[in-house]
Amino acid sequence: MLTWWKRWAGWKSKPGMAVYVDNMRASYGRLIMCHMVADTDEELHAMAARIGVAKRWHQAPPKHDSHYDIALSKRALAVKAGAIEITWRQCGCMNLRRRVTGELGPPGESEEWVQKHLAARANRRPETAAIQESQ
Repeated sequence: MLTWWKRWAGWKSKPGMAVYVDNMRASYGRLIMCHMVADTDEELHAMAARIGVAKRWHQAPPKHDSHYDIALSKRALAVKAGAIEITWRQCGCMNLRRRVTGELGPPGESEEWVQKHLAARANRRPETAAIQESQ
């Protein structure tokens, strides 16, 4: 079994890749939980190992978007290890973007991307086109 400092020392982040933790606060027994997501599953599992979260807690497709629910104490460790803090809303928008494009995209653009995506979808609907033509 690897000790925490061996896991910590062996973890290497690749340039341009990121791990994110959101500000959700959900009760789970006596714990308060949040989400941890990453650009790739490799990066996500590496961070989980680095902060001491077992891989069995990974929630994966098709039932869930790839993420870990982590306690706030683990969130603090993740932030200390380089995870980027995002909002719960940004996390949801980034996951929607990943479902559509295969990539999370930058958190700062996530909400705007979802608005544009939903507007484009609405414009492709036949009933929307009929309403627009009648105006």
